[in-house]
Amino acid sequence: MARVCEISGRKTRTGNRIQHRRGKSGSGGAWNYKAPKTKRTWKPNLRKVKVNINGTTKRIKVSMKEYKKMRKESEALAN
Repeated sequence: MARVCEISGRKTRTGNRIQHRRGKSGSGGAWNYKAPKTKRTWKPNLRKVKVNINGTTKRIKVSMKEYKKMRKESEALAN
């Protein structure tokens, strides 16, 4: 199964890793070189959680952001 949050739909994102190379002086100086780019991925922080849906317990993959929201809502209902 894919790395996808079953609530929010968060999934693996792609982008560039940019290494900003400066001029001859090291930390400062002119931008003599073009910054090299390499492809990279950002994976969601997923967690398997048991959730009670319509009286049946089901295991789903949830991102940590959604998990924290779920915990906060359940604590609010308990109090």
